[in-house]
Amino acid sequence: MTATTAGAAAGAVLALTWIVLGFWAFVLVAIAMLIGAAVGRVAEGRLDVRALADAFRGRRSSL
Repeated sequence: MTATTAGAAAGAVLALTWIVLGFWAFVLVAIAMLIGAAVGRVAEGRLDVRALADAFRGRRSSL
């Protein structure tokens, strides 16, 4: 699945959620999708949690 296809599918899910269930359900589904994407990236090894935590703490690497 390409990024364009995944983006279109996510947009369709969010739009249908908003239309059928309302704004707050849309927000909840959007947050769940973001958490799911982050967990997927961590599982694939594409997101370094330690580096992300260091960035939030203000620590930066010169590399």
